[in-house]
Amino acid sequence: MTGIGTTLRLLHDGERDLEQDLLSAAARHHTDHEFHHVALDVARWSREHAARLADAGRDHGLDLSGPRGNPSPGALATLREKASEALGRRPETGLLLLHDLRDLHLAAARNSLHWEMLAQAAQATRDERLLALVTDCHPQTLRQLRWTNTMIKVLAPQLLTSV
Repeated sequence: MTGIGTTLRLLHDGERDLEQDLLSAAARHHTDHEFHHVALDVARWSREHAARLADAGRDHGLDLSGPRGNPSPGALATLREKASEALGRRPETGLLLLHDLRDLHLAAARNSLHWEMLAQAAQATRDERLLALVTDCHPQTLRQLRWTNTMIKVLAPQLLTSV
């Protein structure tokens, strides 16, 4: 496998993981409506990125699986939702949200670095299709990073000084 292929696979897996992490965090923090709805929206971006990376992988001889299906709401999802409602806005819930935001930020940062490496490789090899993919998707990953960073900046002072 080439370096481009390896990076495509890592980024595809990273986008799939980030989507699932965002969906899980949205379920955990169901009562925080702003976080919940934005997390669902930006998870959709990662899902779209994974699908487009799978298409690009075929151009490079890779068989990347498509995006994960929407998780079925099972007993665990119901339990998370009920726990979220019961905890509400207690300080412990806020610290859990801060922890989740940190993990989401680090995952998005890892993906952003892979997008950047892919962009450099696409430029070096004059791969216009790959460069177009990066040009379309990387800005959304950067927006995911800015969103998590802003949420951390807003929540951290109050949460960390009130516990």
